[in-house]
Amino acid sequence: MDSGDREIEWRDRKRPLWLLGLIAPVSALAPSTLVALTQVKAFWWLGAFVVFMIIPIIDLLVGDDGENPPDSVYRQLSADKYYRWCTYLFLPILLSAFVVACYLWADPALSLLDKIGLCVSVGVISGVGINAAHELGHRVEKHERWLAKVALAQTCYGHFFVEHNRGHHARVATPEDPASARFGEVLYEFLPRSVLGSLRSAWRLEADRMARRRSRTWSWRNDNLQAWAMSLVLFGVMIGVFGFTILPYLLLQAAIAVLMLETVNYVEHYGLLRQQTPGGNREAIAPRHSWNSDRLVTNVLLFHLQRHSDHHANPARRYQTLRSSDEAPQLPAGYATMVLLALVPPLWRRVMDPRVLSHYHGDVTQTNIHPRRHEAVLAAYGTPTEATVLVESIGVEPIVRESEPIETPARRSA
Repeated sequence: MDSGDREIEWRDRKRPLWLLGLIAPVSALAPSTLVALTQVKAFWWLGAFVVFMIIPIIDLLVGDDGENPPDSVYRQLSADKYYRWCTYLFLPILLSAFVVACYLWADPALSLLDKIGLCVSVGVISGVGINAAHELGHRVEKHERWLAKVALAQTCYGHFFVEHNRGHHARVATPEDPASARFGEVLYEFLPRSVLGSLRSAWRLEADRMARRRSRTWSWRNDNLQAWAMSLVLFGVMIGVFGFTILPYLLLQAAIAVLMLETVNYVEHYGLLRQQTPGGNREAIAPRHSWNSDRLVTNVLLFHLQRHSDHHANPARRYQTLRSSDEAPQLPAGYATMVLLALVPPLWRRVMDPRVLSHYHGDVTQTNIHPRRHEAVLAAYGTPTEATVLVESIGVEPIVRESEPIETPARRSA
């Protein structure tokens, strides 16, 4: 790469690896072929097997990435269209897998269990596909934003395009954000709060935008309505071709995809809080407000989603330019592993609560505490001594950041 007249000696070692991200949609397309070739029906569950077993194991063996692109090559790296095509190609493979699945769900020769296995595979990979939509939805190019809505059509979650960009990014790591999990909040409490809260927020945000443009809310210019219409058309065509027998599977795969997305949301900001400044506003978004993981394999699979701190600080950055940060709190494993951990609340809290407390130097008042557990949390971890006992009992090293947390009223009064 070069910058102006000066040659920059830097090479993206992951450049050929980004095409491996297409393994995800292929694992939703391949089950029928693999079952036909091997007669092994376990392949109907291939998507879930790849994401939740193979990827975490390889993640553990390969380890961390550890390399950041230098700022001097940012413009050239952003302009390289190879990286864009890696996300573009994700979509036709994903849609092909969806159509093949609809054909198989309509086939009476396939057993109910096999159809459910295929549904789980498609749903899990559709959840990964929402991440491709996430990458495209942040771009300013109209065709990429349109492709983001197309990618969301399969999951009936098109309002994510609005809420994530204009809601979550503005309110992240605050009690007002439905997609930021609170300290002490288990996944099964978070899911309905995030799903319903995000839907309400997306509708309000778009209604306000329509009002500012002096346009009717119920207009085809409404991004929510556009995205939902795409889902209706897609599902309507599939039902028209293959019959109403596929409807339960269409709904189930969409529900699984949404649960995947929202569980990742749960992982990304659990317990983290942007403090209030003396003026009453929230501090600016910083790397310390997102959980990161620099595991190489999952980073490739998720287009650097795990470098989440840099994404929030610089949402216009394309995935190939995102950097890891020493200031960001680090997860003990990749997102795929952490999703499984979140499904078991006692295990999740045993692993993550000490890390949240360590991130805030034992001061639980700086965390985003679940309101219904506020008193219980303060009673359990209300003093640095009590918090330190918990942290040391789990063996979590204190996190040392480049900058001290903003002083809170609770800390000042103490």
